[in-house]
Amino acid sequence: MLSFAVMTRPWIRWGVLSLIVVAVAHLGDPWAWGTLRRPDVYEKDWGRLLRSLGYLPTWGAIALAYWLQQRGTPTGGRTAGFLIVTPALGGLAAEVLKLLFRRLRPDPAVFGYVFRPFTEQFWSNRGMGLPSSHTLVAFAGAAALAAVFPRARWVFLALAAGCGVTRVLAGAHYLSDVAVAGCLGVGVGWLMSRWWQRTQAPESYT
Repeated sequence: MLSFAVMTRPWIRWGVLSLIVVAVAHLGDPWAWGTLRRPDVYEKDWGRLLRSLGYLPTWGAIALAYWLQQRGTPTGGRTAGFLIVTPALGGLAAEVLKLLFRRLRPDPAVFGYVFRPFTEQFWSNRGMGLPSSHTLVAFAGAAALAAVFPRARWVFLALAAGCGVTRVLAGAHYLSDVAVAGCLGVGVGWLMSRWWQRTQAPESYT
């Protein structure tokens, strides 16, 4: 059993919790696929709002707004860069991992995981769903914002989770696609936040 000292290391906690979340999500895939259906989710204002968290230009706008507000300060430019580079790296990671995992998006008629062989369209991830790109971008961006504004972190993470839920409701992804992406997004955000924190002057954002 892992010792308490080991479990207090952030990356160990992240890894253990990620394994649990992903395992539970895979077990819940059949139920979610058959129950969580709302094809009109993106016809609703709330659905479009939540999906926009997985759209990279949204994070570009957030980073630009931060830069305009903090322009001229010692760390404003670096923090603005952190807010756009982090979700961008999340999106890049999602596209690369799709090529490795090669699991296709859900079939709306029949439940079952289908994988594309490496011998077919090796460099194309079109139609692949694991992990969800929108969700990974959303969680990476939310984790970055949480580092900058820690008191509001649950607002950002809840919005990112909402983005993932809409991808399941729309039938675009399995629950496990979203869970894997969420865990990876938090990991990307955490790694990038360590770099960002080292660039900061000794000033408090809390």
